[in-house]
Amino acid sequence: MTLTLILIRHCKSDWEAGIASDHARPLNARGRRDAPRIGTWLTAQNLIPDSVLCSDARRTQETWAGIADHLPRKPRLHLSHALYHAEPEVMLHAITQAKDATIALVGHNPGIGSLAWALAQIPPDHTDFARYPTGATTVLTFDVPDWAKVGPGQGKLRAFTTPHDLPD
Repeated sequence: MTLTLILIRHCKSDWEAGIASDHARPLNARGRRDAPRIGTWLTAQNLIPDSVLCSDARRTQETWAGIADHLPRKPRLHLSHALYHAEPEVMLHAITQAKDATIALVGHNPGIGSLAWALAQIPPDHTDFARYPTGATTVLTFDVPDWAKVGPGQGKLRAFTTPHDLPD
């Protein structure tokens, strides 16, 4: 069985919002513009997750909402405080509990970029992969029977993009 994982870093957040809590920080105008572009790209690539694991931070939820509005169907959303600024190991543990064939994880750097790097057999030849900017999205496939068998270096790169790569 082939499993597909879509790793998405939240889009650009608003550092000027005057929010007292990092957890409550919203997207800025660029982030609100970029999230739908990722959704349109996922739809064009026929990469619609069955379910989404998402940090419960405001900016990750807003990123996912902007993406989901541009998908042909709405995946099940699972919010998790454990994914807020999670280490790669915590995110991988959440992934290994998944049941659906295609899942997305919306999280934060540096963890999500480190996880993408760790899971990829061969990283993409893209100048932004190492820094994993806001909105960066990696798609990996795994030839394993279930998510519990996923580990470092097993993911075959299907795609990588950033909002900067996509048309307005």
